[in-house]
Amino acid sequence: MADWLTALDRRAELRAKAGLTRRLHPRGADDVVVDLAGNDYLGLATHPEVVAAAGKALSEYGLGATGSRLVRGSTYAHHDLEGTLAGWLGTERALVFSSGYLANVGAVRALVRPRTLLISDAHNHASLIDGCRVSGVETVVTPHADVDAVAAALAGAPGRPGLVVTESIFSVDGDLAPLARLHAVARQHGAVLLVDDAHGLGVTGPAGAGAVAAAGLAGEPDVVVTATLSKALGGAGGVVAGPAGYVRHLVETARTFIYDTALPPAVAAGVHAAVELVRAGDDLRAELAERADLAAGRLRGAGLDVSVPDAAVVSVTAPTPEAATAWAAACRDRGVAVGCFRPPSTPDSRSRLRLTIGAGVSRADFERALEVIVECAP
Repeated sequence: MADWLTALDRRAELRAKAGLTRRLHPRGADDVVVDLAGNDYLGLATHPEVVAAAGKALSEYGLGATGSRLVRGSTYAHHDLEGTLAGWLGTERALVFSSGYLANVGAVRALVRPRTLLISDAHNHASLIDGCRVSGVETVVTPHADVDAVAAALAGAPGRPGLVVTESIFSVDGDLAPLARLHAVARQHGAVLLVDDAHGLGVTGPAGAGAVAAAGLAGEPDVVVTATLSKALGGAGGVVAGPAGYVRHLVETARTFIYDTALPPAVAAGVHAAVELVRAGDDLRAELAERADLAAGRLRGAGLDVSVPDAAVVSVTAPTPEAATAWAAACRDRGVAVGCFRPPSTPDSRSRLRLTIGAGVSRADFERALEVIVECAP
C-alpha cells in the first residue's frame, strides 16, 4: 500500500483506540426512529406547505441553481427569501449562502482588516473557528461566556479594529451567551459583534426572530447576525444579515459566496414558506421550552449530569468517548436517535450525548425516548 495510505490507516487506528471513530448511518425515508439528534426543531422539514412550496419551485427552476449567485444562480426565490429574512431579523439586508458553514467563514473574513483583533469564545462552532483562521489576523480565544475577558482583550489593543465572535445558543451545551453585555463591551471599544444565531433562530425571540432579537440588538449598526437555514427552518443554506453596506461588501468580496454554486431555488422557496410558519409558531416554541425543561429534569433526576437548556439543546455528560459511543448505539438499537459529541467536536474534551428537542416528535414518543436514554446510561 502507498505510504500515504498506510499513514492514514495508522491515524485511523489511533482514533479507534481513543474511541473517536466516526461512522455514517444512512436512513430511509420511512425511518421510524424517534429523532432527538437532528435539528428540525419545529418539524417543518416535512410540513405540507414547505414541501409544496419547494415542489412548485422545483418544477419551475429544476434541480439546481446552475451557477454561482453572481453568474446565473440568483433567482427570485433567493431574493424574496432574503427580503423576508431581513425584515424578520430587523436588519437592513440579508444574504443567503449555500450553507451555514460557508456563511460563517465568509462573514468573519469580510469583517477583518490587517490590524483587526479577533476575539472568539472558546466554545464557538468549528465554522466560526475556521473563519478566524482563514482571516489570518491575531485571534484571542477567551474563556467561555467570559465578558470580562473579552473586555480585557479589547482594552489591551487600543486603536485597533475589534471583532467579537460568539454563538447565541451554543451548539454543544445549549447555553445562552450574554449577548447584551458582550454588545455593550464591544461598543465601548468600537468593536463589531458577530453572533451565530443558528440554534436561536426560530426557537427564541419575538416571532422566533432569534436570540439577537430577544436581547434587543436587532438592527444595531455594529451587530452582524449569521444563521443556518437547516435547523428550525427545516431546510438548508445559511444567511448573513446586517447593515446594507456590509452585505454589499460580502457580495463583492466574500469568496465563500462568489465562488460557490447557489442554494437550489427549491430549497430557498421551501425555507421561505417555513419562515412564515415559524413567525406564527409561538405555540410550537412554548412546547419546545416545556419539553426541554422536562428532559433536563427527568435526566437529572436519574442522576445524570445535564446542562441547563436555554433553548432546545440538552447536553448529557458521558464518562468517556467510548461510553458516549456505546450509549448512543444502545439508544439507537432501541429506536431512539441521539447526538454523540466527542473530542475534538467538544471544546473542553468532555464527551456528551446531545439531545435536540423537536416539536415534530409526538409527546408519547418523546417521553419514551427519555426513558430509553436513562435505561441505556453507562
